[in-house]
Amino acid sequence: MQSEQLLSLRNVRTVRIGAGLLPACAADVVASGAESALIVSGSPLRALSEALASELAKAGCAATIFDAIAGEPTFADFEAAMATARESQAGFIIGLGGGSAMDVAKLVAALMDGAQGIDDVIGTGLLQGRAIPLACIPTTAGTGSEVTPIAILEDVAAELKKGVVSDHLVPDFAYLDAELTVSMPRAVTAATGLDALTHCIEAYANRFAHPVVDAWALEGIRLIAGHLERACTDGTDLEARDAMLRAAHLGGMCLGPVNTAAVHALAYPLGGEFHIPHGVANSLLLPHVLRFTLPAAPARYAQVAAALGVARTGDDEADALAGIAQIERLSAAIGIERHLSAFGIGANAVPKMAAAAMTVQRLLIRNPREVTESDARAIYEAAL
Repeated sequence: MQSEQLLSLRNVRTVRIGAGLLPACAADVVASGAESALIVSGSPLRALSEALASELAKAGCAATIFDAIAGEPTFADFEAAMATARESQAGFIIGLGGGSAMDVAKLVAALMDGAQGIDDVIGTGLLQGRAIPLACIPTTAGTGSEVTPIAILEDVAAELKKGVVSDHLVPDFAYLDAELTVSMPRAVTAATGLDALTHCIEAYANRFAHPVVDAWALEGIRLIAGHLERACTDGTDLEARDAMLRAAHLGGMCLGPVNTAAVHALAYPLGGEFHIPHGVANSLLLPHVLRFTLPAAPARYAQVAAALGVARTGDDEADALAGIAQIERLSAAIGIERHLSAFGIGANAVPKMAAAAMTVQRLLIRNPREVTESDARAIYEAAL
């Protein structure tokens, strides 16, 4: 399963970890020479955005806040943020929030000079460069977008999510402050936590798996298994919040060199057509995709089970199945819905979703077991 291909790592230049990092971010922005910065965020984080803007002002940098990101980001969200960035003549872009805000910020920073348009860069390796400096500050513990070369937007007309993958999207700065995640509601904590878990599992059980990335993935799984339920039970548990933030960051580090696989590919239509939050979509499909894929990599999934806390018996298949059961137990404990039917999705929607999922070949080719369109239909049907 481990790839013998060359591993290329494109990491964030500076990652700062600890409490009270907003002043450090402001200092880094000013040190870059920028005189104006745009903060891309969501309206629930208005107070935090204003606190960062205040720190920037004190450091000598004008700040503009764009906080219209609500839910999964669309092409329209990106265009609106871009218009604000150009109007304010921003020389630095800061993504503050979950993956939605950070992904939009990454694309604005990359495309602000107008050399390319968003339609020119959808896909892998099409972005020619990044126009201005970029920093990301996660306030959720899920996507790991603060360290990934990936940004995802929803194409509302096509009812499908579309991705830009490029080394130029990796931020210059990332700031990990667990205190900024304390305000996450329980439901968001649960969904983003399972998103991070999916990242780690899919990077470990992957045709392009690599020993370096394996270590990050397994540690992420261990951290999530030991702390996600705690973070959901008590949002002020800083030890649990810090562990989850680190796990999400590790999951994000896996995405550049290895990326995810069939769970994410099949989850995209759930977000694009039915607007199910990304983490929830992953959690709905994760056990079913794992059961489908298990025969192709029983030893890998047994190691995943061990990282989840399952005692090894020596029977890889049995251990792997116990690991899947553990994921289902965790999902139930933190209140994640486990059936597509709860979102109004019926059997009549399955063929269209399966056809849409087949277009995400950049991820499907990474799955340890080939997924055909009929396989995708069967997985969706099992999740109903």
